[in-house]
Amino acid sequence: MVAKLLFISGLIFTLTPWASPPLALALGLAFGLTFAHPYRKKAKAFSKHLLRVCVVGLGFGMNLHEVWRAGRSGLAYTVLTIGVTLLLGVALGRLLRVGRTCAFLIAVGTAICGGSAIAAVGPIAGASEEEMSVSLGTVFILNSVALLLFPLIGLAAGLTESEFGLWAALAIHDTSSVVGAAAKYGALALAVGTTVKLARALWIVPLALATAVVRRHGARVEWPWFILCFLLAAMVNTYLPAGAPVYQALAHLARAGLTVTLYLIGSSISRATLREVGARPLVQGVILWLLVATISFVLIRRGLVAL
Repeated sequence: MVAKLLFISGLIFTLTPWASPPLALALGLAFGLTFAHPYRKKAKAFSKHLLRVCVVGLGFGMNLHEVWRAGRSGLAYTVLTIGVTLLLGVALGRLLRVGRTCAFLIAVGTAICGGSAIAAVGPIAGASEEEMSVSLGTVFILNSVALLLFPLIGLAAGLTESEFGLWAALAIHDTSSVVGAAAKYGALALAVGTTVKLARALWIVPLALATAVVRRHGARVEWPWFILCFLLAAMVNTYLPAGAPVYQALAHLARAGLTVTLYLIGSSISRATLREVGARPLVQGVILWLLVATISFVLIRRGLVAL
């Protein structure tokens, strides 16, 4: 009874103006690690769908030309980093003796967009429920750390909002955590981070197809339709400006929904999840993440990667 009341109270708090994405995630983690979640399965399922709905809603706050420019300008860098991250991730997995499929999924989540990429590619790669859980658990743990630490690092290093948004998009796994960290840093950081991350997320499609060919020839591809809906929402915002007030309201609701999503994700991480993740997959994920974050940070600071 106490756990239910605390969970619902925390959920209500995330809907108030005092809630922020990092605070929502921290509250969710505190609850999940302290109490037995009374609605764990429902929270996981709802957060998955809510994240996708919110991503679509964010499209109403985006200009399609900006999305295209972000994806086009960094095309070569995107292809290179995705390929290198996947190779490094698989190599680290073998070195640390992590299961082949689990290591591949952690690499996929790091290379593109965290849980969304794992959810799309996992079934195609023939991942078991345990492998999916371990991979997602690793990514969510690192997302939690990144959401809290990245704004502090960015401020300490003197990153501009544009630089921070780009770094967050390249080095943080999930779209929700990119949005949360960038929103805390500033409006421009939010615009840059979300645009670049969603443009990068489009690479789920070719990766899913490649995985189907290499790993499971003839497997049914689970298409990330929410990305197409995001593009359609951005198209409406770009070419039908008469509805701008409505679009901005929808985008605002989407950002509020992401705060709720982070609370739900945090509350779903329990001590059992941490034990299930284990040391080796987590070490693989941490090393790979640190390499990506450090290299992208250096390249951005030196002006070698920019919008």
